[in-house]
Amino acid sequence: MTALPLLLALHSCSDRFGMALLDPEQSGAGPLVQVHPDGRGLSNSLISRVQALLPPERWPQLQGLAVATGPGGFTGTRLTVVMARTLAQQLDCPLLGVSSYALMAPRLESQLLGSNHGQPFWITQELPRRGVVGGQYQITSGQVHELSLPTLLPEGCSPKPALGAQLDVAEDVARLLLLLKRSHAAGAALPWAEVLPIYPTSPVGQV
Repeated sequence: MTALPLLLALHSCSDRFGMALLDPEQSGAGPLVQVHPDGRGLSNSLISRVQALLPPERWPQLQGLAVATGPGGFTGTRLTVVMARTLAQQLDCPLLGVSSYALMAPRLESQLLGSNHGQPFWITQELPRRGVVGGQYQITSGQVHELSLPTLLPEGCSPKPALGAQLDVAEDVARLLLLLKRSHAAGAALPWAEVLPIYPTSPVGQV
């Protein structure tokens, strides 16, 4: 039997910080998922949270990392993406980046009515005093296709059909880990330099 890889997924696109770990040393228990209500304190707790889940001496054993790239709070999302990129670069480890909307898309699609199933749909979120952020998705044969990355929509734009963004950090970070596991099994390269935070209302576009 092929040994399980050591894989780590991070999700900080809300005030709750999620981590999911696939550890071959604890394979009988399945993936370990943790969610912490760190909020703005994540800047002080991020490294210690990861260290508590996976001791630093084991980081060189990592065979894959994954991170939710946003949309989300500027500081939390950016910090986690930067940490994941740095680890992937230093450890020469593949890094998968997935938007938080793409992670929630399979959950939300069940809310679509009849003929809309399998058709493109939007996920939108209204941000106070900033506007509406939206991304377009389609799910075929169980695969999520991100047709349009989350972006700030023009004022007055109301794409249809549209579903409101609904984070479930525990479920979404577990899905992120599953996607990483599939990518690892497929031998995907996953270069760290291509993973960037999505922050639609900020002019900052790169790390």
